[in-house]
Amino acid sequence: MKTVLRTFSAAEADLAWSRLDAAGIPASLVHDQAALWTDCYSVGTGGILVQVPDPYEADARGLLTPPTSTAS
Repeated sequence: MKTVLRTFSAAEADLAWSRLDAAGIPASLVHDQAALWTDCYSVGTGGILVQVPDPYEADARGLLTPPTSTAS
């Protein structure tokens, strides 16, 4: 499993998981339950991790990385 996102926000982790799921990329959340108890648990566990199987890493990163502006 590869971590494609680390965040301290449960909402951000859920949104990322939903986007990956909608794209057909299997993903799992790690430490998400600890973060729901209280914010300091999320910090203590290193944040919420969004992980995908190794073969999906590039696709997942591409989906979750915001596009860069090409405007001059």
